[in-house]
Amino acid sequence: MTRRVRDVMSPAPVAVEPMTTVSRAARLMREEDVGDVLVTYDCDLFGVLTDRDIVLRGVADGGDPDATTVGSVCTPPPVVTLGPDDTTDRAAELMRHHAVRRIPVVDHGGVPVGVVSLGDLAAADDPHSALADISRAEPGH
Repeated sequence: MTRRVRDVMSPAPVAVEPMTTVSRAARLMREEDVGDVLVTYDCDLFGVLTDRDIVLRGVADGGDPDATTVGSVCTPPPVVTLGPDDTTDRAAELMRHHAVRRIPVVDHGGVPVGVVSLGDLAAADDPHSALADISRAEPGH
């Protein structure tokens, strides 16, 4: 059953500005229990920073997380986005095509309003699937 992205997305995405340090973004991810933050500037989407970006682009190359900015290691524009009225089928298609696990959801003006993840789609399609169970699990369990 096809649903709208607005029905499955995680609303109120966590966001940081491009000049935020990688260490601050990592602490925020831990505090908010998320694997990504949106990088925004004046309410406009600049990029997406994932925990993987921090490891591969920020730390593995010897970068100083207290001096490196998220703007220099995040997935840069253009960022694949969805609108709240897009279908979950469209979200799955974009994830597959672009090999991403999360897509920011933006309103008509381009302001981020949520994030839809592969886990969100799995839970919507089959609430009893293994991926849905993993997505709902408490951290560390």
